[in-house]
This record gives sequence, C-alpha cells and structure tokens, in this order.
Amino acid sequence: MSNQHTTCSTWMRGVASTFASQGLDAAAFFVDAGLSISDLDDPDHRWPTENISRLWTLAAERSGNPAVALADPHLARPDLYSFIGYTMMSSPDLISGLGRLVRYHRLISDAATITLDETAGGRWVRLDAFSGKYPVPRQRYEFGLLTLLRFCRWMLGLPFTPVAAEFTFPEPAAHAPYDLAFGCPLRFDGAINAFLVSEEDLARKLPTAAPELAEFHARVADQALLRLDANGIAYRAREAIARHLQDGAPTRAGVAADLKLSERTFQRRLAEEDVSFTRLVDETRRELTQHHLANPRLAISEIAHLLGYSDQSTFFRACQRWFGEPPGEYRKRLLLRRT
Repeated sequence: MSNQHTTCSTWMRGVASTFASQGLDAAAFFVDAGLSISDLDDPDHRWPTENISRLWTLAAERSGNPAVALADPHLARPDLYSFIGYTMMSSPDLISGLGRLVRYHRLISDAATITLDETAGGRWVRLDAFSGKYPVPRQRYEFGLLTLLRFCRWMLGLPFTPVAAEFTFPEPAAHAPYDLAFGCPLRFDGAINAFLVSEEDLARKLPTAAPELAEFHARVADQALLRLDANGIAYRAREAIARHLQDGAPTRAGVAADLKLSERTFQRRLAEEDVSFTRLVDETRRELTQHHLANPRLAISEIAHLLGYSDQSTFFRACQRWFGEPPGEYRKRLLLRRT
C-alpha cells in the first residue's frame, strides 16, 4: 500500500469544475499532471498530492492567470466536502461545524490539515498542505481557503466577512481577485495561510442544525475514520513523528506508544504498508523542511531545532541529500518560484 498523501474524488471534481468554469481544458491539464479525469467518476479513487500540486501549477501557467483558483468567489460548493459536509451542517453553530471538519478532514484529504488557532477575538482557520517532492503552489492554498469560506457562508446563510486573511506567499501583482474573494484586510509574506473568524461569527447558529442527525453523521464519520486508520498507520505515524520532532529524533517505541500500539504491532503494521520507521522520519523531516523554508520569517537555525536536529551541520547534510543543495540555496529557489 502506498503511503503517499492523497485527496478524495469529491474535492477533485470541484477542482475540475473550477477549470471548466473558466473555459479551460481540464482534461488536458489532468493528463499532463499525470492524472486521468475519468477517475473522477470513481468515488473511492484517491488522488496523489504531488500530482495535484503539478495540476495547479499547470493551470496557472497555461491559463496565464495566477489567480485561477479564485474563480467564482461567491459560488458555494458544499459537495466538495462529501458526507463530512453533512456532519458540519448538522452541527449547532459554526465553531462546532468547523471543529468537526478539523476532526474528520483527513477523510477528504490527508494531503492537508485544517486547524483552529486561537487568538484575541477569534480563531484563525488555518490550512497546511503537504508537498511531497515538490513545493505546494499558492493556488492550492487559495482554493482550499476560499472553498471553506464559501461553505461557511453557505451554512450560515450570511455573507459574513473574515476579520483578516493571511498568506505565506508574496503579495500578488493583481489584488482585485483577493479583495473580491475574501473581502477583508489581507496580509502576504505571513507566517500562515489562514483567515480569521470573529468569536461572534463562530458562535452563530447554523440554520441547517439538526441535533437528531448530528449524532448519526458523527457515527458514520467515526466509522470511516476507523477504516482509514486501520489501513493507514503510516499517516498516523507521520503525525506523531511531527509532534515529537522538537524533542529530538523520535524513537519507534515512543511513536508506537503515542499511537497506543505495542512496538511489535507498530512494526508489523508498517511492514504491511511496505514502509520503514527510519524512512517515515526522514520523509516527515523533508516535507516539514520544505514547508518551513518557504516561510522567510523562520531562521534556518530555528528550522533545524524544530526538526529535532542537535546541530545545524547535520541539518545541512540532510538538505544536501534531499535537495542537492544547502537549505539557504534551496530557500532562494523556493521563494523565487513564488514571485
């Protein structure tokens, strides 16, 4: 079984529809990104994250529109969230609905995470995407955040406006698509990709709330998570490894305990997925390195610490092995691609 991060077909149908709505040849983009658009008809098909990144890069390049992901900013697409959308809609208020999305998001995609970061006056609804071998193009963040904002507005039945929105990439030359899509103060070259929702809006009741259905939807989602976890120990192990990196190199015994498994069972489950613990630690560090180096506000010494390296020289050697160059040079190339 592959341990690559993947996304569900309902989400990818939304991506294809976004291209088609602009008169773009979605099928050709899919083929050139190593994907087949006919797989959209298979509800159980999972789409590899590296190809999705390539797909968005091709769409931006060939359309000549870097803001291709922000098309139709007022069009709500609840269908993208599969049955998780129903779980959210049946929640009593917006914060509960978002909380359920956080809990069940990997059923939609384990190629990204949604978190709710507390701050004064509200929560940052934050999106983090996994890159694999290639950097995540800004369009993946734009599409993910705007789609979620649309869905929140649709559930509330109100055109509410975020307090602010923040993006890690440089300020684009054309501001209008962002102003139209988010309608709030924007910050670029930031630390996160997120939009800020006020406490007042988070507490708003959902007209779609259905207590009698909420429990049923949660049970269905919990069962789906159990099936996913039973078949995806590598993904859960990556999450545990990432949590413990700051404490140094994670151990197999420590991660197994975090997953509430014996070390022997953990090792057997990894072998069933044809992946070693050493490889998981290395791949997790590589992905997080790409993510952190794309943030110019983080010093290289700080990144080395976040990834559990006891000295910078070891981190430099790892970057040389992964990327063929030191972290500073790789960062320059990352930032150059985003301009």
